[in-house]
Amino acid sequence: MGDVVLYEESDGVALVTLNRPERLNSWTDELGSEYFDALDRGAASSDVQAIVVTGAGRGFCSGADMDMLQGIGAGKDDQETQRQLRAERHDYALTIPKPVIAAINGACAGLGFVHAMMCDIRFAAEGAKFTSAFSRRGLIAEHGVSYMLPRVVGPSNALDILMSGRVFLADEAKEMGVVSRVVPPDELVPDAIEYAQELGRYSAPWAMAQMKHQVWSQMDMARTEALNESNQLMAQSLKRPDFKEGVASFVEKRDPSFESVTGS
Repeated sequence: MGDVVLYEESDGVALVTLNRPERLNSWTDELGSEYFDALDRGAASSDVQAIVVTGAGRGFCSGADMDMLQGIGAGKDDQETQRQLRAERHDYALTIPKPVIAAINGACAGLGFVHAMMCDIRFAAEGAKFTSAFSRRGLIAEHGVSYMLPRVVGPSNALDILMSGRVFLADEAKEMGVVSRVVPPDELVPDAIEYAQELGRYSAPWAMAQMKHQVWSQMDMARTEALNESNQLMAQSLKRPDFKEGVASFVEKRDPSFESVTGS
């Protein structure tokens, strides 16, 4: 892993930091590749139960790097770069079988907003600025955000955010449901890590992986289909050692010791 994305593990949590602070962590193909590699690394580690994603410096991610956009607009990108950009799965965080928590420390715009929305849970620092920006660049809602955003905030709020391209702050983001918590800037990453550690301490990794699958995949299912799938998963969970351990730990008034989950 290079320098544009930093990765560290501690106490069951992988901290992934987008690291181009001089450009507000604007997205490039190199940063994207390293970000997805970091998610894979966290998913593969038996020591990691949850992943926290944040940005270095004053921003989370200000969107696609303007030099890259200008090159695309002028037809200057080589075919290989174009191919790589098209091949990237910008919803990749949703495929990771562990909770991915965004700690949005500042500017969250364009493609950065997309990737924040592709995380499972979002915390924001007070005063953090959000914008989709696409309409103001003559673009459509990119890379799956038109799928995810209305499912999180509802169609009207989603269309407001997307069509206006306006800037809104962390408090309004919480009102709309874009983020779950708003905290002082110096408490943001510690709070997100503490929350991630609590997930790893008290919640079964296999159960969380199945819940993540259920929530994101069952949005497209009929109710009966979703119920049938959930009933099948419930039958599996009742036969797993995690269930016995969950009951035993509750009865014995101790922290549970669940099996780890790895893989993407």
